[in-house]
Amino acid sequence: ARQSPRDLGVRIPRPLGNGPSRFIPEKEILHISKVDTRTRSIFEDAFAALGRLDNISLVMGFHPQYLESFLRTQHYLLQMDGPLALHYRHYIGIMAAARHQCSYLVNLHVNDFLQVGGDPKWLNGLNEAPQKLQQLGELNKILAHRPWLLTKEHIEGLLKAEEHSWSLAELIHAVVLLTHYHSLASFTFGCGITPEIHCDGGHTFRPPSLSQYCVCDIANGNGHLNHHDDWLGNQDMSGEVEVLMERMKHLQECRDDEEASQEEMATRFEREKTESMLVVTAEDEECVPSRDISRHFEDPSYGYKDFSRRGEHVPTFRAQDYSWEDHGYSLVNRLYPDVGQMLDEKFQMAYNLTYNTMATHKDVDTSMLRRAIWNYIHCMFGIRYDDYDYGEINQLLDRSFKIYIKTMVCSPEKTTKRMYESFWRQFQHSEKVHVNLLLMEARMQAELLYALRAITRYMT
Repeated sequence: ARQSPRDLGVRIPRPLGNGPSRFIPEKEILHISKVDTRTRSIFEDAFAALGRLDNISLVMGFHPQYLESFLRTQHYLLQMDGPLALHYRHYIGIMAAARHQCSYLVNLHVNDFLQVGGDPKWLNGLNEAPQKLQQLGELNKILAHRPWLLTKEHIEGLLKAEEHSWSLAELIHAVVLLTHYHSLASFTFGCGITPEIHCDGGHTFRPPSLSQYCVCDIANGNGHLNHHDDWLGNQDMSGEVEVLMERMKHLQECRDDEEASQEEMATRFEREKTESMLVVTAEDEECVPSRDISRHFEDPSYGYKDFSRRGEHVPTFRAQDYSWEDHGYSLVNRLYPDVGQMLDEKFQMAYNLTYNTMATHKDVDTSMLRRAIWNYIHCMFGIRYDDYDYGEINQLLDRSFKIYIKTMVCSPEKTTKRMYESFWRQFQHSEKVHVNLLLMEARMQAELLYALRAITRYMT
């Protein structure tokens, strides 16, 4: 008789998590892929292309149209013809994800990097990588945390570095990858994505412990609420959705009545921008990056936090001077054909996605709410649309939601389960995932705008 691996003394790993997300019950996620044939075929294609189906895709499966667009773009950036060599692409993904200590994405791309023949030595740290990649460190850092500080001099430094120079096309490819992985790190933390079983942190050889808790969950405040508390908490939230819908209706009526002056509109923007800097991200405990990840970049202390503490000012970037639609899109399309088109579709998809529902209500026009979320994120980055009334943001986004947005977009590594649970408590998980897609795409577009504007300024 064949002996089982266990009899031979082989240790069998056990999955650590319960499914792809620490925040969303596993059965909800798996339920989707069973029901929706479209989702299933997208999953099959993804598996065929990559030889794996990652947990990010499983969670995005709540929104199959978006997932399709996302996977198409990511596949193109990583695998199809383009200015950069394959191992460079994965290394840049590692560098970008490491800015937020996102070990989930770092480990994924370390595997891919080695698979396409990347030199393992580079994984000891950026200083072991070629000079050309090292020079990208500064751009990576500024884009991830303070993109408004990017100047045409930074761009010039990369394009005129003698034998280590980047070409414009390579630089655009690199910028798109950096912004893609910064924002994907936001999504990963914002949805509580857990490592796959075959990855670091995804399995254990210990037998299941008696208690439900794991030490790190307790440290992060992710313990299980007992249901009694939860029920009490939900009592006062019972009218949350109705209140929000009422406000949307009220704002719609006001819109038709009064037209605020240009100065008043500008003042409302500046007020919201200043206030957004004072929104404190999560519990703000000092979190030291694990040694393992911090070696992928220098200066791990450079982040969003310290700078907002010192009260530095975020300059205003007027969208009419440089917008994605009128400027960014064509620049990307010129230098890295097809990618501009794909990014544009992906932005549109996240921004326009709607099922016309809010929690249990049907036939709701949610465009006002989606716009408030998108514009709030751009406002945190200093980007102003002069036809938008920023007074609407305070009406539609409450404090716990703003804290969640700020944390997920600026310091995603600090997002906790408690924060995810505390905003929009009556909404469904699929709606919260939708919000996370909006946050991720708005962040990516904001970073891209600063990078592309700097490149345009260098070129003109």
